[in-house]
Amino acid sequence: MTSSALAQAYALLATTPLIDAHNDLPYVIRADRQAQGDVAAYRLDERRNSGDTDIPRLREGRLAAQVWAAFVPPREPHPASYALQQIALIRRMNDLHADVFLPALRAADVKRARRQKKIASFIAIENGAAIENRLDALDAFYALGVRLMTLCHNATLDWCDSATDAPRSHGLSEFGRAAIARMNDLGMIVDCAHVSDQVMHQALDCSRAPIVFSHSNARALCDHKRNVPDDVLARVAEKGALVMATFVPNFICQRSQDWLKTLQDAHGGYNDGGDPDAVIAAHEQSAGPWPRGTLAQYCDHLDYLKSKVGPDHIGIGSDFFGGPQGEGLKDVSCFPHIFAELIRRGWPKAHLKKLAGENFLRVFRTVEMAAKRGR
Repeated sequence: MTSSALAQAYALLATTPLIDAHNDLPYVIRADRQAQGDVAAYRLDERRNSGDTDIPRLREGRLAAQVWAAFVPPREPHPASYALQQIALIRRMNDLHADVFLPALRAADVKRARRQKKIASFIAIENGAAIENRLDALDAFYALGVRLMTLCHNATLDWCDSATDAPRSHGLSEFGRAAIARMNDLGMIVDCAHVSDQVMHQALDCSRAPIVFSHSNARALCDHKRNVPDDVLARVAEKGALVMATFVPNFICQRSQDWLKTLQDAHGGYNDGGDPDAVIAAHEQSAGPWPRGTLAQYCDHLDYLKSKVGPDHIGIGSDFFGGPQGEGLKDVSCFPHIFAELIRRGWPKAHLKKLAGENFLRVFRTVEMAAKRGR
């Protein structure tokens, strides 16, 4: 049965585009002690013994399109410059591995990439601090290829409250609403991963194009502020929105979240400011192994989300970031195994295809059409 389900998963992904909405590889390359931001030195074309993302494993995972995050740390003093450096790094990835990655700007580019046997490579900004409170910065970033922006990260901005920080604007400020309107005008996808519950509702209200939660799970199954609560899920379908489930251990598993609570500060960092691996290893000596969650528990979130928002409003946003993941979710080669598990659970083929990428492409096309109407 296992091999049969996996064979069916591979067959499905041979004919259906698989899209992952969030991967932090650009930041991993920047932070790597050897590469230090040098894409060539990172050797993406070789299967690595560390980390979670390289070209051989992307191929094994059957990725048709990847959204790369130009992540800006929440306390970065020069966020626009930092974002520009990360965008440049992604463009270098595309240039250096032009035989693998097709720089993508539109939903239609996913099909074009598949025809060329390449992976469509999209650019996102993770953390709206990058625009430095200027709407025209959105135009500049769009011109550089950015097609999705996560409104904030783990710290509240002048114009957007974070899920993991004190509120400042009762959700979105007037500027925050204007930023969403400008993103709608441009055809840039509004991403509400990381935002407060109030912002989730306000963004659903004010965006004239569907929004996404690019890497968030169901709060009912794991009580983390970054996950989407039921009252928001109840509005997702009517607004055409999309919830894209993530692999982050403490967003999947309540035991993992509880285990980490004593170690992490409000922003998701570690209380002593030390190396996360060292902090976790030390805690394991007294508290036992970190329960990171499993592929099966991840699929529980997909089951739950589908039951709440329907099969047309779910997707996948792994949030691979070079750190530890749950059992069965170690690296980008794992995606077919997720689909095999869902096949074993009785998911129909039509729902699997929507999860894989059809839903994201529909939302992206709707965002593009809204932009044409808004100009």
